[in-house]
Amino acid sequence: QVQLVESGGGSVQAGGSLRLSCTATDLEFITSNNCMGWIRQAPGKEREVVAAIYTGGRRQVYADSVKGRFTISVDNAQNTYLQMNSLKPQDTATYYCAKVRGGCDWDLVLQHGYYNFWGQGTQVTVSS
Repeated sequence: QVQLVESGGGSVQAGGSLRLSCTATDLEFITSNNCMGWIRQAPGKEREVVAAIYTGGRRQVYADSVKGRFTISVDNAQNTYLQMNSLKPQDTATYYCAKVRGGCDWDLVLQHGYYNFWGQGTQVTVSS
């Protein structure tokens, strides 16, 4: 059973930083390569994929709204991270870690409907 668990959310002032972590608990994830994404949803807004990475080759893509401020990464234990710097109030949202088995379709990775396994989310609040 695939389970993704996010952590690291919290409250921070504008200009601050947070690092989100995503831990997968299924053996298949740990032993194979997958496409991982960080997706956020603010109240009353559409879900937005902010970053995606292929765990096998480390290629990354970012939404324009976070380019230059957010960095997605994966470690050797296949944990996925989202380093968020220069945070803005508009970054306030619930952040979800999500996965697609196998390789990334780079034409689809910035579409939230592409991902079929999701974590429960972690709240990020940025105050001005």
